[in-house]
Amino acid sequence: MQNSAVNPPSSSGGQSGSPAVSEPGVIPNSGGSAVNSNHSDSSGSAAVGVNNVSTNGHISKHNGVAPNDNSNSVETNACDDQNDHDVTKTISWLGKTNQEIIRLIGQYLQDLGLEGSVKTLMSESGCYLEHPSATKFREHVLSGEWAKADADLQELEPLINNGKPSTITEMKFLLLEQKYLEHLDDGCPLDALHVLRNELTPLQYNISRVHQLSSYMMCSNNHDLYQRSKWEGKGILSRALVMERLQTFLPPSVMMPPRRLRMLLQQAVELQAERCPCHDMAWETNLQNVSLLTDHCCATDGFPMQTIQILTDHCDEVWFCKFSPDGLKLATGSKDATVIIWDVDPYKLQIKQRRVLDSRFQMSVAFISWSPDSKLVLIGGPEDSSEICIFNVDDGRLILKMSHNIQEDSFSCGAFNRDGTRFVCGGQKGQFYLCDLKATILDSWEGVRINSVVFRADNKTILAADSHYPDRLALLNISNQGLHLWDIEDKCLVRRFQGIRQSNFAIHSCFGGVNESFVASGSEDKNVVIWHIKREEPLAKLSGHTKTVNCVSWNPAYPSLLASASDDATVRIWGPNSFHHANAIPESDDCSSCSSSSSWNMTS
Repeated sequence: MQNSAVNPPSSSGGQSGSPAVSEPGVIPNSGGSAVNSNHSDSSGSAAVGVNNVSTNGHISKHNGVAPNDNSNSVETNACDDQNDHDVTKTISWLGKTNQEIIRLIGQYLQDLGLEGSVKTLMSESGCYLEHPSATKFREHVLSGEWAKADADLQELEPLINNGKPSTITEMKFLLLEQKYLEHLDDGCPLDALHVLRNELTPLQYNISRVHQLSSYMMCSNNHDLYQRSKWEGKGILSRALVMERLQTFLPPSVMMPPRRLRMLLQQAVELQAERCPCHDMAWETNLQNVSLLTDHCCATDGFPMQTIQILTDHCDEVWFCKFSPDGLKLATGSKDATVIIWDVDPYKLQIKQRRVLDSRFQMSVAFISWSPDSKLVLIGGPEDSSEICIFNVDDGRLILKMSHNIQEDSFSCGAFNRDGTRFVCGGQKGQFYLCDLKATILDSWEGVRINSVVFRADNKTILAADSHYPDRLALLNISNQGLHLWDIEDKCLVRRFQGIRQSNFAIHSCFGGVNESFVASGSEDKNVVIWHIKREEPLAKLSGHTKTVNCVSWNPAYPSLLASASDDATVRIWGPNSFHHANAIPESDDCSSCSSSSSWNMTS
């Protein structure tokens, strides 16, 4: 293990003539009188009544059921048990929640065009889907009967935001705007001008929009009108959009928001996805791709849960490991001054040695960075290293060796830019350089102490940390503080991941999994720790190493593979539990074969 310097720091009363408003979901009574209960002992029949309660001048029912308009009681035969049961069922109190559920189901069925089912549901439950005046209002808006729609709006006025004038004015404006545009669409500019001058302008509302509407009078044809106004044209589609905007002003007791049940179900699915410990954020969770009959839970079949291979070719502590961008190669660096390039078989999930890069430099390997095309590797040493090398992994050829004899210089890390034509390098002693592949220094900075570096997607900005795929989040392993997630754009700490131990040594973490939804890190307690990017508590701890885990690398192209490098001189390859190695043999004392003893310890 290498010593580490500290990483970068860290409704009101009713009016005469206004519509009666019942308790939400209960059919409004056409009459305002209370229904009195009475009993007739001599006739052997029972008359059961339901009392009404006046609330803010409007009629409300205690049982959520509307009585018969033609009588004040419901007659049943006391000798008929079935009839007694039906009466009890009819007058039973549904409760607020049940009424709202019935209305939600009714609205959903109505959206599907099942009008008969809606009528049956409302009739049997005694509830109403929406206020009768709101129903008329909707019908007249969708049919383009603007005079009737305006009359309906006046009728609904006491129910809308306590009749607040500004709200009513805005709703009238939306109606008249659609009316005006439809006159233009019909080729009736005089009628449109009448609406503009005599109806819209007197409202004294949204004057800038009125001026914009007036400019549409100059449109040469209907297509020009649609394009300039971004309007769908006269018809049910544009009217339905207007109705949706109007619905936002109506209280849910009068008319529910559109597609309310679907919205609630989508919110439930999203909440389950947030609570799913292994949720794959690359998969868009919506009503179309999940089942509502079971709770959402992402499977862990593809997770790297167990050791499937142990690489023992290094003869000293392994300080770094890194998969290539194409996922087909792995580079490992050790204190023994060697870098080994491995080939990855993504189908068999096997790692085979390609070549060893050594005898070219006399330094321990503490950092490795791949070029974007996966053909070159940049190799850095510990914090006192004075040279940096770039190799071609296909033929093992040394492309560049950059060395400074200045005692104050150090080259412990570097990174290629996005097209692989330049690289930056630096270390713990404060020197930082931008170079080309001929080792020409293009730019330099002083006083920049770094342990890790990467180019951002803009090819200009450089981060002293590992960068997340959306190029916005960064991970920082900080001595004695653990692993931190930072938002680079907002310049704020997002999350402190728990469950990692780091005090004396440099540890390298990474993003990984499908869409990089997860974070992995080594730890001084010999474990590989994995988190979901949205949670601070560990999702799992992978055990198997016998000493400090210095570095982890998640395969960017094949997320079922994870590599970890340790002071125990081994590199472990982690794969899914479902993987069965064809030639698996029991783990021996020298850890030279696949292990079946590793665990995926769920901590949540």
